[in-house]
Amino acid sequence: MTWWASADDDDEPEFDESSVRVRPNRKGNKPRTKTRPEHENALTGRILSVDRGRYTVMLDEGLPAERRVTAARASELRKHAVVTGDRVDIVGDTTGAEGSLARIVRIVPRVTLLRRSADDTDAVERVIVANADQMLIVVAAANPEPRIRLVDRYLVAAYDAGVSPILCITKTDLADPAVFLSNFAGLDLPVFESRDDAMPLAEISAALVGHDTVFVGHSGVGKSTLVNALVPDAHRAVGVVNTVTGRGRHTSSSTISLRLETDAGRGWVIDTPGVRSFGLGHINTDNILKAFTDLAAIAEKCPRGCTHLPNSPDCAINEAVAAGKLGETGKARLDSLQRLLATFAAAPAR
Repeated sequence: MTWWASADDDDEPEFDESSVRVRPNRKGNKPRTKTRPEHENALTGRILSVDRGRYTVMLDEGLPAERRVTAARASELRKHAVVTGDRVDIVGDTTGAEGSLARIVRIVPRVTLLRRSADDTDAVERVIVANADQMLIVVAAANPEPRIRLVDRYLVAAYDAGVSPILCITKTDLADPAVFLSNFAGLDLPVFESRDDAMPLAEISAALVGHDTVFVGHSGVGKSTLVNALVPDAHRAVGVVNTVTGRGRHTSSSTISLRLETDAGRGWVIDTPGVRSFGLGHINTDNILKAFTDLAAIAEKCPRGCTHLPNSPDCAINEAVAAGKLGETGKARLDSLQRLLATFAAAPAR
């Protein structure tokens, strides 16, 4: 008996695997139509963390119904990175119940996007965080030794992203930070000094209230210690510095948003993994000078097209430094600026 037997046959039709007609799909599993749902009932939330394709999203932030939901990306977003700090629209099971899974269907347009690359010649971006409006640069006065060039790179990335930088120098009980801080005397840069037995938590917290602040810093500088002090339930892993190499061990392995609660209000602390390098291959080189506001004011007198490099003719910055108008601090600032500019001048075209 075959499945196409006539209706006059009294026997019931029989089916097996060969009776199933499979429609071939040579182009993969694509939507049958390009018209996608509008998802008018989607809820908007904040991405708190990302873990192997699963996203923790906060919904109804600050309301009695506030909850955390686990979500995955919809297929139409498979080519779009969703990062910590993103605001997203989600649908599906948004109850936050254990075992539930919602779906991210849209990324709300970002206000800022902080990025880095593996090195200065790498055009591939590593997105750190979205929608942060402040960057707290954490650097140690000693153990490990502070790196002026790395701080300069953080500043360049911050100004390029439209993020306001703040500097916190830790372990000031081990070394006097005055010489290091003199390198940034020409910048309008708020600075906090911290020691292991006396952290200025009240002052730092006040600067973070009402802001989304991304914490960045070299491994071992005490960034996780500071985060745990500001957000007691953060429980971020704290490492130690190798006494032989002077390097810290990576302890924070992922970027995560943590809520800061104070009597004066709330804010968000966005902790990031410690790094030993911070490539700027994605940066618009025209924005590098923005990180050096003291030199940028002098650069207004430079001729059009001035590169500000040592061999640049009639460069107002070079002339001011050569004349001793900016002192040793200005000389160090110019050296830092020119090192970054020279790196991009020598880089192959992308």
